Amino acid sequence: MSGPRPLPDADHETITIESNDDVVRARQLVRTLAQRCKLSLVDQTKLVTAASELARNTLVYGGGGVMRTGLVRRDSRVGVTAVFEDSGPGIPDLDLALTDGWTSGGGLGLGLSGARRLVDDFTLDTEVGRGTQVAVTKWAR
Repeated sequence: MSGPRPLPDADHETITIESNDDVVRARQLVRTLAQRCKLSLVDQTKLVTAASELARNTLVYGGGGVMRTGLVRRDSRVGVTAVFEDSGPGIPDLDLALTDGWTSGGGLGLGLSGARRLVDDFTLDTEVGRGTQVAVTKWAR
């Protein structure tokens, strides 16, 4: 099975996340793409909730960053992907950060593990002193 590929005629956008207003914009953009992709209402809500948590993490813990999002295809499936990147301090204890129920406070209380449960594909790359990149995808059924 091949990895997600951007659709050639699909909308792709990058937004800067530097304020709470940008977190709201990230949510709105992901919702618009989820509707365009014809995700169910439940799957739209799951993806938007995960994106909201990750955008807030990018702002609060990463000191700001960017979100790149767009429609993607894998084989015959279409989905929405969102990649959150920051140049913050990185995550020193990834196992702890991915533990169910663990929170460092301030977010929606979902944490990374909650965001991971809400989407179909989840990848995380982090290094102390280098920053963090989290990519999520939700596929239309």
